[in-house]
Amino acid sequence: MSITILGIESSCDDTSAAVIRDGVLMSNVIASQAVHESFGGVVPELASRAHQQNIVPVVSEAIKRSGLKKEEISAVAFTRGPGLMGSLLVGNSFAKGFALSQSIPLIDVNHLQAHVLAHFIKDEPNQDTAPKYPFLCLLVSGGNSQIIKVEAYNKMQVIGQTIDDAAGEAFDKCAKVMGLGYPGGPIIDKMAKEGDSKKFIFNKPHIPELNYSFSGLKTSFLYLLRDELAKDADFIEKNKFDLAASLQSTIVDILMDKLRKAVKQTGIKEVAVAGGVSANSAVREAFIKHSEKYGWKIHLPKFSYTTDNAAMVAITGYYKYIDGEFCDINAPSFSRVEI
Repeated sequence: MSITILGIESSCDDTSAAVIRDGVLMSNVIASQAVHESFGGVVPELASRAHQQNIVPVVSEAIKRSGLKKEEISAVAFTRGPGLMGSLLVGNSFAKGFALSQSIPLIDVNHLQAHVLAHFIKDEPNQDTAPKYPFLCLLVSGGNSQIIKVEAYNKMQVIGQTIDDAAGEAFDKCAKVMGLGYPGGPIIDKMAKEGDSKKFIFNKPHIPELNYSFSGLKTSFLYLLRDELAKDADFIEKNKFDLAASLQSTIVDILMDKLRKAVKQTGIKEVAVAGGVSANSAVREAFIKHSEKYGWKIHLPKFSYTTDNAAMVAITGYYKYIDGEFCDINAPSFSRVEI
């Protein structure tokens, strides 16, 4: 008998629903929120209100596109955390209501674990491109920068992580200082293609073991702009492409330096990348170069799976369903939770 999972993701500012049957993606619908752009970042209250408006039509569309009926769904998987509490509660509440109405099990999903397992989503039944256990995964997004040792879908260990800011946050905040808009990561990536990555030198923190830090880089970037703007008010406009390229190059160097050390320490050469920053062209290029130079077997996610999406929630729910890992209807959401 087929296992059909409805996944619901609402951890931040994207409302998403997806349907997966026996590990194969049937549909994945995402409604983004443009309202936050003028504020230079996500406004939690506005995000939760938008989720309330989007959740019903998004789920309805996901079921419609799957070609299945709601009566064929085996269980509902939802993001329990981490994320913005108001946003999480919308998805949590809808998932519980749907599960009760259909008399089907409820499955809670860790948002970070789901990003890692996005590599296991199949587009067709015979697809065999998923990483082999054990593997390392560099999880990089606006809120997280972690190196994870993955031994099974439910056995993950964080062996390195940021002690302050995340890589995606560094992209966004530096872009904001330059007046480039939000989200800054994609803008920086596009501009960097036209700039000189060696034009400016920024601070690369020396953090023990496999941990990261990006606060020093942001400070270094800010001080450079402050000093140069004092000399020339048009400094940013004249150098924006070189600034973007130099910033991006520094962030990628920091990420890959610790990942190389992790591979050397663990002896694991099966390496994946996940999270929003995994869509960055320089990150992907660095992975390809490391594959060629060090013999890594790399796994780059489809662009549609890099941002927050319900397909990754559904695939995680699929594996948990097989193991009978269901959650209580009274399970609360968590704004902060680790793998």
